[in-house]
Amino acid sequence: MPHEAASGAGGKPAFLAGLTDGWSAQWRAAGLRLALVWAGLIGLFIREWAAMFGQWWNTSTYNHILIIPAILLWLVGQRLPQLRQLTPQIWWPALVIFGAAAFVWVLGAFADLALVCQMATVGMLVATVPLLLGVRVTAALIFPLFYMCLLVPFGDELIPWLQDIDARMTVALLHLSQVKAAMHGVFITTPAGLFEIAEACSGVKFLIAMVAFGLLMAHVCFVSWQRRAWLMLASVVVPILANGVRSWGTVYVAQFMGAKYAGGMDHIIYGWIFFAIVIAGVIAVAWPKFDRPADAPMVDVAAIAGSEWLARLEKQAGSPVMAMAGVAVIGGGALGWAAAASAMAAPMAARMALPEVAGWKQVSIITKHWWEPRASGADRRILARYADNQGHVVDVFFAAYANQGAGKKADGFGDGAIPPDSGWARMGAGAPVDGAASDRLLATGRVQRLAQTSYRLGEMTTGSRMKLRLAVMADRLLLRARPTGLLIVSAEAGQNFAVSEASLKAFRQSIGDSGKWVDGVMTR
Repeated sequence: MPHEAASGAGGKPAFLAGLTDGWSAQWRAAGLRLALVWAGLIGLFIREWAAMFGQWWNTSTYNHILIIPAILLWLVGQRLPQLRQLTPQIWWPALVIFGAAAFVWVLGAFADLALVCQMATVGMLVATVPLLLGVRVTAALIFPLFYMCLLVPFGDELIPWLQDIDARMTVALLHLSQVKAAMHGVFITTPAGLFEIAEACSGVKFLIAMVAFGLLMAHVCFVSWQRRAWLMLASVVVPILANGVRSWGTVYVAQFMGAKYAGGMDHIIYGWIFFAIVIAGVIAVAWPKFDRPADAPMVDVAAIAGSEWLARLEKQAGSPVMAMAGVAVIGGGALGWAAAASAMAAPMAARMALPEVAGWKQVSIITKHWWEPRASGADRRILARYADNQGHVVDVFFAAYANQGAGKKADGFGDGAIPPDSGWARMGAGAPVDGAASDRLLATGRVQRLAQTSYRLGEMTTGSRMKLRLAVMADRLLLRARPTGLLIVSAEAGQNFAVSEASLKAFRQSIGDSGKWVDGVMTR
């Protein structure tokens, strides 16, 4: 091969020459500014990027995200010939978009919502593209910028919903296959024993990966929006249905071969065979419908260059110094605001104890299966048992927080009445109670318990995690420090929950206003 064919004009490798040669000075300057701003933002918000990478690397649900950066580079590479025909410029209105993303990050930091912070962190990077490259270049990169959202590891929020769907499908299929089965929350009883639709069996892992794959295939292989919509619908529905069939197959086999054998078979088939077949099936059905010509450009650069709407937008030009200074001020201000709020702490009593309750006395805790809620990062924790002369027995857990933030929040993941790896699992919702969330719990397949959870902040008493987070967010926005109390009252149940409901009702009547009772504990 002639040397000229293997190298660029300056002796560089051909692939490197393709990336670096042919770009105007304006493009080189804009690219350098974007690289510097992205490096600075990643450095400023390194905590979020490190947390995201940790999930990509360590959590199997999000392992597929490790290849998304490479996919993004490939998507941009497809557009390089068209990008060279456009002229980058500063578009200052994008600072408003960047500021909105930074404010969302502040709200997420105040509520310690990692998902919100991570979405905002990626959003800030996306916002700098129209800011530093302009609206026409952004129009050419719209899909890669949209696809960047998949860098955020989201989907765990779907697990309870997917568990419920999976359990219902499994029971329905078992009935169709003449197997007696009953559903109790995420538990299924059959003649072969008790089965749990655990979080790992919810199918969320494959659903998220399939949606990411479906989005890419819909964009690259289709032009018709109708066909894209059908593919995305299949990318959501098919993995959910397939997971239901997998769960049914596992429980069905267990009826004849035993649960241990069925569980081992499930891991092999689920991980390596079954869903590979499902993906291949979706591709096989979609393949004949592909309508994008193989040599068609991914961007209609003529339409972008001739757009009057984009022409009106790009009149709002600005200077590079103003744009980069705006990013620095807004990003630094967001970090400073969050740091000031995190440093706040409400005054609390040095020692706390649960008070006496009229008609009740504290007794030793003896249980069929030990129950103790988790309150990570709480400044005070108390667990006690109360009993009255009518035979009512109630366990009371109390925790207090001087402030809430990373690693210490009353509604943290895994905290509350059902700590992970405790043997307890949620069967479903209990009878509704004003100012509390009610849950029915099960341990070892036979021990039942009813737990009612309340949060107290200021004058608010609620069982809603969302209401608590909004109240915490408001406090931190106003730089106002108030303590948060967590109260969980619980009682073991017999054959049904009537006994535990009566015990908790009697205890709540004895303490009166539970919010004021919590205030009394925190100020004693």
